[in-house]
Order: sequence, then C-alpha cells, then structure tokens
Amino acid sequence: MEKNVEDYNRKSIRFMGYDYTLAGAYFITIISFRRVCNFGEIEKGEVNYSKIGQVIFDCWQNIPEKFSYVKLDEFTLMPNHLHGILWLLEHRGKGEAFSDFDCLRISATAENASPLRPKGTRSRSLSAVMQNYKSVSTRMVNKKFFKPGNKIWQRNFHDRIIRNNRELNAIRQYIIDNPLNWKMDKDNPTNL
Repeated sequence: MEKNVEDYNRKSIRFMGYDYTLAGAYFITIISFRRVCNFGEIEKGEVNYSKIGQVIFDCWQNIPEKFSYVKLDEFTLMPNHLHGILWLLEHRGKGEAFSDFDCLRISATAENASPLRPKGTRSRSLSAVMQNYKSVSTRMVNKKFFKPGNKIWQRNFHDRIIRNNRELNAIRQYIIDNPLNWKMDKDNPTNL
C-alpha cells in the first residue's frame, strides 16, 4: 500500500509562529473519534461518566504528575469531547500567553524561522502535553475495554491562547455551562 506524502506534511492548526512552550493559560478542546459519545451522558445538566469517561477523566487529572510544569484549571468531559484549561508554568524567561499586551509578539515567523530547526513536537510544549495525554488515555481505554489500535480521539486538538483575566473567566464559565447547554451543542449527535 502506497503512503500519501500529504499525510506527513499536513498543515498545523496552531497559531503560526507562536512559541507554545511559553508560560501561560491555554484553552483546549479535544473531540472523540467520529464524535462518538463514549464518555458518558448528560442528565439534568450534569455529566455522568461512563467507565471509558472515568478513565479519560482520570488521565486528565494525572497530567501534572507527568508534567511538573503543567497546572490544571477548569475542565469538563462531555459525551464526545472535552474542554479544559491548562497552564504551562514558567521554566525560562517570561511567557507571552496570559499577559497584557496589545498584540501577540511572535517568537518566530515563517520568514525568520530556521530551515535547520528539527521537525516534530517540541519538548515542554503544549503539543507535547496533548500528544502524551491522547496517547496515554487511548492506551488505557484500549487496555481496559477494547483491543489495541482502537481510535479514541480525532486527529489534533483545538487550542486558544488565553490573553487576559476577562478571557480566562469567560472561558471558565463556558466550560462550567457546557453540560447545561448540551441539548443545543453542535457536538451533540442528536442536533445533526
């Protein structure tokens, strides 16, 4: 079977040129493979985790044990996706995310990025944390409930760099209210 070269050169959905190793707050959304509702049910505005959902939740709670530079904030696991706020703690220099500034200062742009920079996930980056989380949670779920190789997550994840307290508080409220709004949620399969 011939492999498609485009699979290895897909475009990133990260903010172009932003250094995702910088300290700050990040809003994360990860969606289940094919939006299948394996993680639980919403009843009266509250999430009741399935056995799979409990494993997914426990893996999220364990992120700081594996990554000492990560702090967890608000989180909710929905039937087919999760929302959470992660803080990357300062480990060098002053971070840009979640600081008051008029526009983002970009650490590298397509024009000045080194062509010699190695490809792949950068150590201590948001992507490194998310890749690990998705991999570990998939292995744990498959070990307990399925066979190896079963997909749990869609490819990639969505992120938003949280720039100030107003955004942080609005996103926290969005996460808290998410189960209450499930009936109207675009990710709810009954709304498709």
